[in-house]
Amino acid sequence: MCTVTLSYDHNNALARRKLAALLSTGLFKPTIIDVEEASPEEVQVHRQLVEAFLNHSKSSMSHIIARSV
Repeated sequence: MCTVTLSYDHNNALARRKLAALLSTGLFKPTIIDVEEASPEEVQVHRQLVEAFLNHSKSSMSHIIARSV
């Protein structure tokens, strides 16, 4: 199983509709990490996943960004 992390403006109606449409397909399920209720190990794993996602995103987009600068 893979994890996809999305960032969006929760005030943007179009973004909320698109997210709802994506989730309604049943292909994806939301995973909510409540830091207050999660164990320290779960919080650490979540932080590592977020950091890995950001690092991969930066490295995979660097050539695209470099062309537009």
